[in-house]
Amino acid sequence: MPRTPDWTIPALLALLLVPWSVQVFSGRDATFVFAWGLLNTNPLQVTNLYDFLFVYTMGLPEYIYSWPLSVVLYVFAVGFAVIAPTVGYEDRRVVAGLLATAGVAQLSFAQGFSFQPGRTAWPVGTVLMLGIAAYIYGIGRNTERDRSSEN
Repeated sequence: MPRTPDWTIPALLALLLVPWSVQVFSGRDATFVFAWGLLNTNPLQVTNLYDFLFVYTMGLPEYIYSWPLSVVLYVFAVGFAVIAPTVGYEDRRVVAGLLATAGVAQLSFAQGFSFQPGRTAWPVGTVLMLGIAAYIYGIGRNTERDRSSEN
């Protein structure tokens, strides 16, 4: 069975520290979108994901829902990477697939935001998630080949 690389969990947890999307409003201020919430620069303010979705906003545009969807997929990827080895079912393809799908959802989020006049979104999370997913998938394939050639 394809094993997940040992550094997968630290790499996945590191995604909590970097913005998944950087949204710039006409070049004057920015909002950093993380898995856990938003960091606004003007005024300096933090809003967690729950408050953004259920307290402060009503009638959200459809593209916004790509953000919590990507967070759910990310949580599943982390959960699978943590729990699967303990129950004897470890498969790098599941983690890589969930993470890649979360990255595509983040791209949809950034694209929806960028269609609005005077706004640009940089999908940093998409690049990182797809890169980590490709590495998880690729390194596992190389490890399997190395093991099979030894036998």
